[in-house]
Amino acid sequence: MARAKIKVEMTEGAIRVHQDGRTLTIHTEAPDAQSGEETDFVVRLDEIETWDAPNHDKEIDIDDLQRILDAVEKELAKHGLTVDFD
Repeated sequence: MARAKIKVEMTEGAIRVHQDGRTLTIHTEAPDAQSGEETDFVVRLDEIETWDAPNHDKEIDIDDLQRILDAVEKELAKHGLTVDFD
């Protein structure tokens, strides 16, 4: 079964991912100033478990998660931004 294309949009303080009529809001953090990392955003992977309501009962499986992360990284790169998945 083919998956629908993932659409990624950046909002203030979050990244929104849309796929198959579902939405995922990923909250971002600024990198720790003392870490010395050259990244614009940090995303905590352990916070990504389910889709937003009304699909909050549907877990995001590992294959979907990988596609989501790839799409997010690609979209941010288009804007000259980088993300670190922690």
